[in-house]
Amino acid sequence: MVATPVTRVGIVEDESLVRGMLEQTLSAEESLRVVHAVPGVAEARLVFAPGTCDVALLDVNLPDGNGVALGLALQRADPDLAVMLLSGEDVMGLFTSVQDQATRPWSYLSKRSTFARDVLVRAVAATARGEVVLDPYLVRRSTPRAGTSVAGLTPAQFGVLRLVAEGLSNQAAADRLGISERSVESHLKAIYQRLGIDGGDHNRRVAAVLAFLDGTGRSWRT
Repeated sequence: MVATPVTRVGIVEDESLVRGMLEQTLSAEESLRVVHAVPGVAEARLVFAPGTCDVALLDVNLPDGNGVALGLALQRADPDLAVMLLSGEDVMGLFTSVQDQATRPWSYLSKRSTFARDVLVRAVAATARGEVVLDPYLVRRSTPRAGTSVAGLTPAQFGVLRLVAEGLSNQAAADRLGISERSVESHLKAIYQRLGIDGGDHNRRVAAVLAFLDGTGRSWRT
């Protein structure tokens, strides 16, 4: 019997209730193991030794610093570390700007989304695979900006790209849309072509989500 690969997760969140919820939810998954759960930057610098963690969940606003600067520092020490930002506010502008400085693309969830177990677990798993995951609450409120390549997508293609941006696999996107996985793959090929994205499938998937981020506008409010 083949053992299930385990993704090691580190959490930096100053609110004890939220930190406890994150730890409990993720620890309940066989494929995930929480190895660090600390309240601030100082504690994180002590325990996040290179090679001890696969994905870091970092609150943006911390009592002794911020998650963005911490994430960049942790990635400089461990370039293979994946980072997901957490915030109770709209920090998409900050999140976008940090991508050019990161050793590998980051993901982002609003704190409201972390209370949905399936959303949180899916996002952590996809981030560990090197994908970029955007908060579904904001993705669903994203619309193409005029003049961008994303605006040139058909409604069906844009719908598929939205689900990819949420971290859904091709099969999960197909199930959500009520179409075949092959249809999703066909849409993705057309999306990559329309957005001018070359390379391997994994790299194209990341590039497509970043293009979605760059080519859309969104509203935080309902």
